[in-house]
Amino acid sequence: MRRDHVAKDCSAALKELRMKDLSDQKKIAVLIDADNAQYAKIKSILGEVSKHGHVITKRAYGDWSSDYLKNWKTILNELAIQPIQQFSYTTGKNSTDSSLIIDAMDLLYAEKYDAFAIISSDSDFTKLSSRLRESEMYVFGVGEKKTPVSFRNACDDFIFTENLGEPAIPKAQKQNGCPSITNGTEEVPREIIDTLLSGWLQYKDEDREDWANVAPVGGLLKRIKPDFDPRTYGVTKIPELIAKVGLFEMTKFKGKGLVNIVAYRPKERA
Repeated sequence: MRRDHVAKDCSAALKELRMKDLSDQKKIAVLIDADNAQYAKIKSILGEVSKHGHVITKRAYGDWSSDYLKNWKTILNELAIQPIQQFSYTTGKNSTDSSLIIDAMDLLYAEKYDAFAIISSDSDFTKLSSRLRESEMYVFGVGEKKTPVSFRNACDDFIFTENLGEPAIPKAQKQNGCPSITNGTEEVPREIIDTLLSGWLQYKDEDREDWANVAPVGGLLKRIKPDFDPRTYGVTKIPELIAKVGLFEMTKFKGKGLVNIVAYRPKERA
């Protein structure tokens, strides 16, 4: 009998621990504007959003009676995404947006979520994103690079769909068995370089010869430019991006435990 009680206590403790781990994560509602999203990217998008928390609600909005959305059926079933039907009552008017916005506000007032992920390349959700942030919700936006800058900047974190999925590998590198991360890269803009410089001025440590920890600078980049993603520039991490710019030197310091602190500072001019 005592063993049974011990087993039950252990089982209850493990269950409580799992629930605690779950509660420590952001609870995310994913709302998909199917009229302005790529069904082929949805699996990669959900994988990316899931890195930031626990996806509780997944809904996709559109007129599912139209031929335009017929290719969505398989992915909706496979990923257990709830399709929300919204008929197009008037030609040229997008009633899907209104349905998504109303549901977002209902979910907000339910007070069960910590974050929203809005999957669309449509600027019509700019005001919704701003309103959710005013209510202290964390807002992810996911869309193509053509997404208007107003919507991108209204989010806490905007992710380009072009950066998701498997990177293309040139034939020459496929033969050598070497993956490539240079496909579709862009030049690092002056805005990011200036932010790296201002971040260095803000976070440099005079006791460590003016080296600045990269970690808080990464947060600064996201706050200033919500659509910032190192993958846009052909690298996977911020230290790689800083090294690519060529204006900074890099080093590492011993941190707590096994952690190494990556730091940078401008190169001295000759």
